[in-house]
Amino acid sequence: MSVRRLAAEQPASFAFSPATMEDVRWWMAKYPPERKQSAVIPIMWLAQKQEGWVSEPAIRAIAELLSMPTIRVLEVATFYTMFHLHPVGKHHIQVCGTTPCMLRGAEELKAVCKRRIGQAHAPSADGQFSWEEMECLGACVNAPVVAIDDYYFEDLTADKFEVLIQKLARGEKIEPGSVMGRRTSAPEGGAKALTDPTLYDGSLAKPVKLPGLPEKA
Repeated sequence: MSVRRLAAEQPASFAFSPATMEDVRWWMAKYPPERKQSAVIPIMWLAQKQEGWVSEPAIRAIAELLSMPTIRVLEVATFYTMFHLHPVGKHHIQVCGTTPCMLRGAEELKAVCKRRIGQAHAPSADGQFSWEEMECLGACVNAPVVAIDDYYFEDLTADKFEVLIQKLARGEKIEPGSVMGRRTSAPEGGAKALTDPTLYDGSLAKPVKLPGLPEKA
């Protein structure tokens, strides 16, 4: 894993919003008081959802809240790539570059990001987008895959990926999942096996007599 460092420029302070703090307390209540440090990952995620990234003041605030050494919270933040240690755009794009996605067109998707957004790990000029390459997103059968904010977009081509970015730039909603319309990991064009309804509607069932049953009185 590459070295992950905090951003050079940091905000002066961090504070949980009332709404976020309500969620924080919910997570802390899931654990005994002496085990409250177990909530560090979900609480850090909540801090990121509030601010868009995890700053050094946020790390210190989480450490104080959970009675943890600051270095312990820093270790969590720098280990998991789900935590952004630098400011990101309003819409953060993660392009899977592992072998299945690479073979299915991930390089073309990265080219779209470079052309439309700019350098990886830095927000675009308007602050709307940022992007980075990720290791396996775990949806190889639907490669190439991109995660935008909290959702997966699968079976992408460069043209269809660019359409998604254009919609987001216009403030439109985009529908996650396969862009070719297939359901989960089904074959392209729909199911091709086990399509006969009689296989599962019960019409082929026949009465069965179990051996060894006692005779009725």
